[in-house]
Amino acid sequence: MIEAERLNADARAGRLSGFALQQILRAQGEGWYDLVSVRCPHLFADVPVFISPAQLQQMTDVIAAVERVVNSSKWQVASGKLESGERGTENGKLKTGPSGVFFGYDFHLNSDGAHLIEINSNAGGAFLNALLLDSQRELDLPGEAVAEADLEQVFIDMFRNEWRSARGEAPLACIAIVDEQPEQQYLYPEFLLAQRLFERAGIRVCIADPAAFKARDDGLYVGEQKIDLVYNRLTDFSLQQYPVLLNADLDGSVVLTPNPAHYVRYADKRNLARLTDADELRKLGMVEADIDTLQAGIPHTFVVGPEMEEVLWGNRKQLFFKPYSGYGSKGAYRGEKLTKRVFGEILQSGYVAQQLAAPGERSVDDAVTLKYDVRCYVYDGKIQLVAARLYQGQTTNFRTPGGGFAQVRVVG
Repeated sequence: MIEAERLNADARAGRLSGFALQQILRAQGEGWYDLVSVRCPHLFADVPVFISPAQLQQMTDVIAAVERVVNSSKWQVASGKLESGERGTENGKLKTGPSGVFFGYDFHLNSDGAHLIEINSNAGGAFLNALLLDSQRELDLPGEAVAEADLEQVFIDMFRNEWRSARGEAPLACIAIVDEQPEQQYLYPEFLLAQRLFERAGIRVCIADPAAFKARDDGLYVGEQKIDLVYNRLTDFSLQQYPVLLNADLDGSVVLTPNPAHYVRYADKRNLARLTDADELRKLGMVEADIDTLQAGIPHTFVVGPEMEEVLWGNRKQLFFKPYSGYGSKGAYRGEKLTKRVFGEILQSGYVAQQLAAPGERSVDDAVTLKYDVRCYVYDGKIQLVAARLYQGQTTNFRTPGGGFAQVRVVG
């Protein structure tokens, strides 16, 4: 048994200091700790997740290969797999612009290696995980955390870089963090954490519902405040429900990150089918080494069609079904749990099917073992931070006692 497996099987290995975590949470501003403890009582796990150097290297290699593919000049929407003219495209080609903040590469780790199950273009949790890491710095834990030094400065520099890519050396004065009914969002405490971080860096911040944005001749406003950059946490990735924001992105009156082009390029789940199609990758001019890396590191994925009904139903127990534009596991189904009725709806509703890749497991006490996935937060192709999410059931939901965000530490 490798060292990471041994430690993950030991509920006592690397237990965190609840006191240290509570102290740093209480230091984040009046009422913040109370908000977290009431709204998100299972936000942080009590234990870290341990991984091996080989698993980290495989995740790094898969991410690098994906980045090379999707940044190829031939990786176009008009490929026959995505429709030309979708939001985020111009004449079938992807818009260029800011790199997009907080891409989330989500992996399942098991004895067969690391398996990329999806890519998110607005992955939440980075600010919270940075806080968790900071709270345990004095604790003598096995292994090493996977994170850049001084994450707060790394995050600020990332947003400033997004701004400079569009506006050069003009000062970044105001950021808006946008989500539907933000105060009702489960991760609203993270919005407040980000707001506090930006304001310490001298940047004004408002947290707003998309309905609050108004277009004027000289730019985008919330009330009387002109917005320079929008940190987008919306899950309508195409922004079709929010024409004011969409038009501001398209006409360049605001810097929006991440934007619809980032979603189309990376996170539409049909891209996973393209990334596991060796023949298409060869047509795109990818080298065999990258094709091999993607074949080994991404579970085989394909777009579902009605003509596949018999084969899919027969093989359903080995498959996981996900809607093209789903998020947070909404509308996702493990094949073995499907009813005929739901299966019929999937055939007509825009889904991909992905070969099952079992998640890793972590003991949290002597009687409880939880599943985990590993999220790599990536900016401009570089890993900033690696964290895990511990959970029970089919998907992560931050409702599991002993579960939540967890440190990832490399051992061995």
